[in-house]
Amino acid sequence: MNKKELRKTIRERKRQFTRQQLDELSLSVINRLKEHERFIEAKTVLLYYSLPDEVNTHELVASLKGKTIVLPKVIDSENMILCEYSDSNDLQEGAFHIMEPAGRVFDNYEKIDLAVVPGMAFDNDGNRLGRGKGYYDRLLSCLNNTYKIGICFQFQMADHIPTEPTDIKMDEVIS
Repeated sequence: MNKKELRKTIRERKRQFTRQQLDELSLSVINRLKEHERFIEAKTVLLYYSLPDEVNTHELVASLKGKTIVLPKVIDSENMILCEYSDSNDLQEGAFHIMEPAGRVFDNYEKIDLAVVPGMAFDNDGNRLGRGKGYYDRLLSCLNNTYKIGICFQFQMADHIPTEPTDIKMDEVIS
């Protein structure tokens, strides 16, 4: 299955669930993430503020204390920057109707201990299928020493994700 077909299949699977069901499924994924040694030890964490069809990270982002949280912000048709998150007042609707941080720009990428990354699909080898624009691959290519955990629902796991040289692999996937 090529990337386009796989995205279509995953979208169809997502539509079989209500928002409430996805939120309930999100809880076990988020709990496993919060119990992960890398997450517990991380001082600076790159997270994402989820879309309705992604593992819900809203409460996680809002509840974290004692860590520096950075969130991505789309700045043009190819790139994202990272901004520090302090509270929900920092958020405003940005590109693609994603709530994005309006806080201070964070550019000290080598300080990011952990990146928690969404995806349309993942496989057991850590390969990730994004939404097709390459935003995360470009950003993650700058995070050479950062441990990368992809998070998704179990139904987003695939046997094989077709890859290209620009695709950035996850160190681990939690589903």
